[in-house]
Amino acid sequence: MAPQLTGTPRRRRPAFPQSRSTEQPTRHPAVALAMALPCAVLLVILFGGWDQMANQAQAVADLISR
Repeated sequence: MAPQLTGTPRRRRPAFPQSRSTEQPTRHPAVALAMALPCAVLLVILFGGWDQMANQAQAVADLISR
């Protein structure tokens, strides 16, 4: 048996609100790179990603050369 809803339903906020008249400028790609690059370097050092990346690049090069 399904439960019955009583009272007034709550209104949900829209997932994507309407854009306002003042648009915020987008971030420059160099700023995004400066934010992501230190994290990427840290992960490569911690998890030995350099060897894995070299292996993947070699595998892709082998597939392309066939």
